[in-house]
Amino acid sequence: MKTIFITGGAGFIGSNFVKYWYKNHPEYKIIVIDNLGYAGNTENIPLFIREDTKRFEFWFGNVCNGELINSLVARSNIVVHFAAESHVARSIYDNHIFYVTDVLGTQTVSTAVVKNKKTIEKFVHISTSEVYGSADYEPMDEEHPLNPKSPYASAKCGADRLVYSFIQTYDIPATIIRPFNQYGPYQHLEKVIPRFITAALKNETLTVHGTGEARRDWLYVEDTCERLEKVILADIDKIKGEVFNLGSGEVFSVLDIAEMVTDILNKPKNLINKIGDRLGQVQHHVSSTNKAAEVLGVTPGRSFKEGLEQTIKWYAENESWWKKIEWMSHVPIMTADGKVEMH
Repeated sequence: MKTIFITGGAGFIGSNFVKYWYKNHPEYKIIVIDNLGYAGNTENIPLFIREDTKRFEFWFGNVCNGELINSLVARSNIVVHFAAESHVARSIYDNHIFYVTDVLGTQTVSTAVVKNKKTIEKFVHISTSEVYGSADYEPMDEEHPLNPKSPYASAKCGADRLVYSFIQTYDIPATIIRPFNQYGPYQHLEKVIPRFITAALKNETLTVHGTGEARRDWLYVEDTCERLEKVILADIDKIKGEVFNLGSGEVFSVLDIAEMVTDILNKPKNLINKIGDRLGQVQHHVSSTNKAAEVLGVTPGRSFKEGLEQTIKWYAENESWWKKIEWMSHVPIMTADGKVEMH
């Protein structure tokens, strides 16, 4: 039985990936580490997985703990590194922890991979499309300039380039993945789609930053997991040292999504309210899917409308999950003119 080590496995994408891998790869043992910060929750991982002591092992810990990380990497064949602080607004008022977790945590994991290079088959680093900033051209391919526009994006950019430097310096079997905007079950209410959905379910205001014209490429989280599976199963010679965008190529503005949510839930459009633009806002963000299609054989996933309907259904049926974190759905931000706005 091989072992896959997943950092940040109790977070949104990480926990969805744990479920996907457990279901589809019974030949693997899964080790998860998570510090269970505000966005991490062991309840995101089904009880039947947590109770399977033969195939699942959970460690409560920090990715900056070098001794612990090295001991877990030493027992693993595959390393998938999700662990990160990952919210633009929160990075504005508390940026220090972003650089600690995202950069130094990645350095810790990468160093452990170097130490165990003889037994590690693949190291998959989960970066983000936010490293690109706003699109200089569309669609944005993997050669697009890196122009991070927020503390979060710059921390992830530092981690992204750190992994690349380790590939060049130490010849580790690593690849860098840049997912575009994600959505689906178990996503924290700080993110725009679950925030819109839960607000509409309660007949409360859906707050839109600026004009709402900022456009994003959206990918349903289970489709992301399928793409990551293709990365892990690919021949190492095809992916070592490479960067892959994971996106859908399907683009909607924030205002489009607010209107789609109200339409699907049969709520009035006057629930939508525009507030000041978000600091560090990225206006246009569209993924090229060509490289992932050509190298990994990635095919289009579900349509955005289908994924949104599935996501709305999940939040409507799982109020007990999101009610506990409802108070964290907005973050206070100090604007350039000294005003405080909830974002």
